[in-house]
Amino acid sequence: NENEKPLDTIPEDGGYTAIFRTIACVGDSLSSGEFEANNGNGGSSYHDMYEYSWGQFLGRACGSKVYNLSRGGMSAKEYCDTFADANGYWNPKYAAQCYIMALGVNDLLGLHQRVGSCDDINSENPDNRETFAYYYAKIIERYKKIQPRAKFFLMTMPREASDDDNWRSLKIQHRELLHSFAE
Repeated sequence: NENEKPLDTIPEDGGYTAIFRTIACVGDSLSSGEFEANNGNGGSSYHDMYEYSWGQFLGRACGSKVYNLSRGGMSAKEYCDTFADANGYWNPKYAAQCYIMALGVNDLLGLHQRVGSCDDINSENPDNRETFAYYYAKIIERYKKIQPRAKFFLMTMPREASDDDNWRSLKIQHRELLHSFAE
């Protein structure tokens, strides 16, 4: 139905998401349930509280096993270069039927990486290997080898009233890249 608005009615049991018995969330603080706490010295400390992540709420709603393969501050580059290996996340025991990919904020805003394009994925040009597109694709490729039949859901970044023109532009580029991945 072209007029359907699926977010107008959210099923309490997870709806069709329940077809996935195993789900992996690959992402940053939004995926890890990160909490900010006062550290007692006027500053903040940050803590990944996986039990309170949206992925775990989804898993409880639909009865699926959800793996949090995420951490606050995560970038696609760090995930590929060190994080996944250090935590054993390339291990087939974390194979899932569905992967929800939620990365980009720390790559684009924190590391100031170029967004890149699908042309960067198998590029021989070393400059193209330093784009968000390159690292994001490497994560997907690696999980596709572990679970070839897995489905991937690529999350774009939410718009916020506080976005300046530069950040708004990066979010649009990020969205267009993920759409090109899907194609």
